[in-house]
Amino acid sequence: MIRDIKPDDAKRIAEIYNYYIKETIITFEYDTISEFDIKRRIEKIQQKGFPFFVYEKDNEIVGYAYLSNWRERIAYDITLETSVYLDQKAIGSGIGSILYKELIDRAQKIDIHSLIGVISLPNIGSQKLHKKFNFELIGCFKEAGVKFGKLIDVEFWQLIL
Repeated sequence: MIRDIKPDDAKRIAEIYNYYIKETIITFEYDTISEFDIKRRIEKIQQKGFPFFVYEKDNEIVGYAYLSNWRERIAYDITLETSVYLDQKAIGSGIGSILYKELIDRAQKIDIHSLIGVISLPNIGSQKLHKKFNFELIGCFKEAGVKFGKLIDVEFWQLIL
C-alpha cells in the first residue's frame, strides 16, 4: 500500500537508507543519518510541495520515494530528481516499479516537465528500472565521486513528461 510519508516514519526511513550508505555506492553519503536528519529532509521536501511517500507491506515500510530539486536555481523548478529506496529484502519484488510509477504520476499532477534519475555505476537494476519507464540515458560523468576507495561513474537519465 502506498501512502504519504509522516514524520513518525523517519526512523524506519533512516534504517533503510543507512544500509545504502554503509554497504553500497548508490548514495555518495559516507556517514549514517539519524531519524532527526530524515525528519528535516521530509520537512524540506514537503515545504516545496514535492511528493514523498512510502510503500507498506504487512504494516511495515519496505520502500519509499520522493522528488527533490535537481538544481537549486528557480529556472530548474520544472525538472526534479527522483529517489527510490527499498529495504534490501524487498529488492527484486516489484515494489521499486510500483513506487517509480507513482512518482511519475505525482510529478505529472504537479506539472513537472522532466525527471532526472541519477545512477552511480555499476547498478544494472536501476538502469533497467529507468529503461522500463522510458527514461533516456543523457550522459555519464566519469569518475565523478569516490566511495570505498573507488572512483565511481555517474549516469544521468531523463524522462520528459
